[in-house]
Amino acid sequence: MVRLNRENRSKFLRVKCPDCENEQLIFSKASTVVDCIVCGHVLAEPSGGRVQVKAEVLSEVE
Repeated sequence: MVRLNRENRSKFLRVKCPDCENEQLIFSKASTVVDCIVCGHVLAEPSGGRVQVKAEVLSEVE
């Protein structure tokens, strides 16, 4: 049996809300709409695989 080295393709993203400038961690493959916990602005929407980010991505956290 052949074993393949599979890397973890999902990551957490540190994003900045465009309205209140709150920094928040979101999952790169979220299955629900991600809102800012401070002001309620939509930060990311699911698109079948990875999310469509509606905020500024500051960094990727593995």
